[in-house]
Amino acid sequence: MLVSLPSFRPERFGARQWTYPYQGLAQDVQAYQVARLQPGLSPGERDDIRDRALSSSANQDQFRLLDSVQSFGEARLAHVDALLRRGTDAAVAAAATEAIGLNVQATMYASSLSTQNVQVVTVLRQALIWTAVLTGLLSVLLIVRALWLWQQERDRLAAREARQREALRLASHELRRPLQQLLLATDLLRQAGTVAERQQLLALVEDSVTQLASRADLTRLNELYLDVNLQLAPRDLGPLLRAFAGIRVAVEVPPAPLTWLVDANRLRQTVENLVENALKYTDGPVEVSLRSVEGRPQILVRDHGEGMSPEMRARAFLAYERGPQGLINGDGLGLSLVRRYARAHGGDVTLEDAEGGGTLARLTLGIPPTPF
Repeated sequence: MLVSLPSFRPERFGARQWTYPYQGLAQDVQAYQVARLQPGLSPGERDDIRDRALSSSANQDQFRLLDSVQSFGEARLAHVDALLRRGTDAAVAAAATEAIGLNVQATMYASSLSTQNVQVVTVLRQALIWTAVLTGLLSVLLIVRALWLWQQERDRLAAREARQREALRLASHELRRPLQQLLLATDLLRQAGTVAERQQLLALVEDSVTQLASRADLTRLNELYLDVNLQLAPRDLGPLLRAFAGIRVAVEVPPAPLTWLVDANRLRQTVENLVENALKYTDGPVEVSLRSVEGRPQILVRDHGEGMSPEMRARAFLAYERGPQGLINGDGLGLSLVRRYARAHGGDVTLEDAEGGGTLARLTLGIPPTPF
């Protein structure tokens, strides 16, 4: 605005080009001050900006009328250069202030050389003061923005690390069962007396190894446990559930095949967690049954224990929630993973009071959502 006034036209104000090095010095030093606070800059880029500022402060020959300019205030070029070479944040901030002051002194000295009247000089000085204030505000805004970007990056890294820790905890939880089964099978294999027993135990070893490989793929931990990505295929659910039959576990499946589109490994983990919880918190039998309800498979896991309060059922599927008073060892991750896998299959899982006592887990399968 000021340069548009007649009294500020170059031909009346005099040559001002000699002040450009002072302006350039202030800009270079402020650019280096901001660069030191920007986490996204590489060391090479930051060094280039520093070298440009040092080159400007060390080249005294480019600063015309330096003695006269320095006599107009307390700012000194030598101070700027010395502060820059210290290389600390405080020293660079002081160098920026000194360079701005030197630039202001140069501008004011140039104004004193002109033949402008007192009113124009007053307006110019006010403009220079506002320029210094705005420059300071701009520097503050740049610093705040750099700090905000740094905090955003820090939060993003923290969130990614938290997800990685969660995936590793879930993987550790799910690897425990096949590892225990493998250790038991290898121990029994040493005592097997017949070929048939050895063949049965070898099949158990092979199944355990297959499950370990399925659950411990380090390249797919997110797909396995967090952003679940199913490997779907049509599967008769009856044989999958019969494998859970044991001394305390009774399995009932319909005589006709009940085929559904599932990820067999993830569905097996789901039922494993439900059966394991039922066995862990009760001493009686556990019943697993399969049926079709409204054209969709339902897997029921029932125990004959004391049951669960409504408050416990409401919290049961939250991560790190455990059974009554935490009396049983565990980390409380199994049921949270059960619900995640059930919903990935387009269904859900619920807990309810069983008729006659105990708890009934109802796992309903649906149509898995189509990935984008």
